[in-house]
Amino acid sequence: MSASAVFVLDIKGKVLISRNYKGDIDMNEIDHFMPILMQKEEEVDVSPFVAHGAVHFLWIKHSNLYLVAMTKNNANAALVFAFLYKIVEVFKEYFKELEEESIRDNFVTVYELMDEVMDFGFPQTTDSQILQEYITQRGHKLEVGAPRPPATVTNAVSWRSEGIKYRKNEVFMDVIESVNLLVSASGSVLRSEIVGSVKMKVVLSGMPELRLGLNDKLLFQNTGRDKGKAVELEDVKFHQCVRLSRFENDRTISFIPPDGDCELMSYRLNTHVKPLIWIESVIEKYSHSRVEIMVKARGQFKQRSTANNVEITVPVPSDADSPKFKACTGSAKWVPEKNAVIWTIKSFPGGKEYLMRAHFGLPSVDSEELERKPPITVKFEIPYFTVSGIQVRYLKIIEKSGYHALPWVRYITQSGDYQLRTN
Repeated sequence: MSASAVFVLDIKGKVLISRNYKGDIDMNEIDHFMPILMQKEEEVDVSPFVAHGAVHFLWIKHSNLYLVAMTKNNANAALVFAFLYKIVEVFKEYFKELEEESIRDNFVTVYELMDEVMDFGFPQTTDSQILQEYITQRGHKLEVGAPRPPATVTNAVSWRSEGIKYRKNEVFMDVIESVNLLVSASGSVLRSEIVGSVKMKVVLSGMPELRLGLNDKLLFQNTGRDKGKAVELEDVKFHQCVRLSRFENDRTISFIPPDGDCELMSYRLNTHVKPLIWIESVIEKYSHSRVEIMVKARGQFKQRSTANNVEITVPVPSDADSPKFKACTGSAKWVPEKNAVIWTIKSFPGGKEYLMRAHFGLPSVDSEELERKPPITVKFEIPYFTVSGIQVRYLKIIEKSGYHALPWVRYITQSGDYQLRTN
């Protein structure tokens, strides 16, 4: 069981919207939430859980809003927080940006959504694609005759409608991996991890069942296969359509997919990652006159792969002016509001090395204080390549009518929080 009531408050604690799902709580109890939270913040003891008597508040903050769930029961806290974050996702699907103005401008729609996503303390339909079938921006339309609930609400497969038909049946799957990396000034890797996701665009008729096979290390161990090319996935999170019992038993990912776009699963690999794009920088600062910056970038990935839209952001002193650049490839520009030089390389093949030089003038008055240098950050995208070595071994499409469908798989590696310190 989840929350008894859910509130959305502005940054000052004023209630913008509320919904009492069980009626066992005095709604005025919310008045105690902000004073308790402010006290916790002053004590530097901010917790996502606060209590007042027998009432418990579980809250999250998004933009300039607080989303607060209240309960008197011994509720599943993880379920409550997952529900609150899911509400944020649903609101963002409807209003693009979720902030105070979004709630005020779409008051009726918000109330309708709050009524549908939970009933008597139990989460119900939280898939925005399904909700958009019968809750539109214009609200409900009156129908002649007895009201009939949408088929997806009464259907066992609540995330997919029945009777879907396409002329051409296809499945597009993207395996996207983001590399988070932090390198010290001495060149040692302080932190590295891979955050992956499998995203799908489903254009299939009927109610098909899909089975996805990956080079999963546990699966290979159970079947006695070669573990050399296997990947050990951590923190795996699935879309609600995946049959978890089947996955736990034999590591088979079996599911009836939602129609259109969805994230099928996400995972994390806390492993040592060799920097894909290595940066060396030399910054020479001549007192009262100028600063010269040399940046060398080297692709440390396979030569047959190419990084696209590489963007290297190099910090410069805040008082620098009169920029001059010389780059052997790409283009460099000064962004004074960020105190940085951004070097852009549209196509960066693996194994290649490029050089960029920048020259800045400095004011004659030199500050005695040492200016802290932010790290160099790198953005990039490498198609048809994964760092972890994860592979889609098969994607089977099973449908009773026996139609043929084409599966398409694409691999992409991109930068996440990719930083290289300079001091």
